[in-house]
Amino acid sequence: MQDFAGRLGLDHETDAVGNVIIRKAATAGMEDRQTIVLQSHLDMVHQKNADTTFDFDTQGIEMFVDGDWVKAKGTTLGADNGIGVATIMALLESTDIAHPALEALFTIDEETGMTGALALQGGVLKGSIMLNLDTEDDTELTIGCAGGLDVTAHGHYTTESSIMQHGLKVMVKGLTGGHSGMDIHKGQGNANKIMNRLLYQLHQHFKIELGELSGGGLRNAIPRESTALVNTNHPDEVQTFIAAFNQTLQSEYLLTDPKLMISCEAQPVCTHVMSDTDLHHLICVLYACPNGIYRMSPAIEGLVQSSNNIARVQVANGQYTVQCLTRSSVNSEKEDVKDAISAAFALMGAEMIFGGAYPGWTPNPHAPS
Repeated sequence: MQDFAGRLGLDHETDAVGNVIIRKAATAGMEDRQTIVLQSHLDMVHQKNADTTFDFDTQGIEMFVDGDWVKAKGTTLGADNGIGVATIMALLESTDIAHPALEALFTIDEETGMTGALALQGGVLKGSIMLNLDTEDDTELTIGCAGGLDVTAHGHYTTESSIMQHGLKVMVKGLTGGHSGMDIHKGQGNANKIMNRLLYQLHQHFKIELGELSGGGLRNAIPRESTALVNTNHPDEVQTFIAAFNQTLQSEYLLTDPKLMISCEAQPVCTHVMSDTDLHHLICVLYACPNGIYRMSPAIEGLVQSSNNIARVQVANGQYTVQCLTRSSVNSEKEDVKDAISAAFALMGAEMIFGGAYPGWTPNPHAPS
């Protein structure tokens, strides 16, 4: 963005945390108008499919056009907030669009806690009106926004030597995924919840052992994939059960996740596994932990007011970590969701860690325009 401003000969600066501000004078006849601040964020949710080889530090997104859509091969696209950034860039380089004086604010790290916005120093911007272009809808104005809070459960579990004879690698993949704010209302599958549902059933029917569990990635992405390493004394029966479970889930998620696939394959036995008591506690707590819509807005029809995304689950080497991103436009309700998650994990003695908090913006449809 600095190079872009330099090529256009526009005044620009970069603050201590990396936010870039670019200024452009008003066009002829609009010098007396109020200065407008246009803001978008530069970072994206960088996720790739498990079978995709990709280095986000060195490679550019491999884009392709599918009908009316631009998509990416095996990774997220970065349209959030590339759409807003591109819109502002178009205004800055235009020679035929009338506008008042502009201040373009490009913030960093929106996806990981709003650190760019939170670190912006007072007095840097001179404009009196700000338009935030973090949206995909050209015909809407936003009058509210969910705040967020990272909620992490962490703890240790007892490991035991396996007493079972066969190992299986169980995989949930092919889910649609999406943004845990923009897409949470669509009812799409969460790989961590689906995997936990399966493990709950397998443990009840076959008393499996759990060696490792890894699902999801970034906090604000609805998880698309999860992998569990389990041991069993009944491999044929377990594989038959998983095949039937796969058909059941494909039917349930036919409209939202048509590429969902649950499968398993033989692998070496995990020599050390989670104790049976701790496994029972973990899968019960994950079952109880809220995920998806928590409450709809009573003020605006169709608006999600509060939600939670069980984004990442890691179990290995005697430790477990469950990462959630809780959202609400009502700060007191965000605390309520946090407490609901904490209450569930208190049943297994987890340490709760909270961070990355930013406030909500409660909609007021009756405010003066």
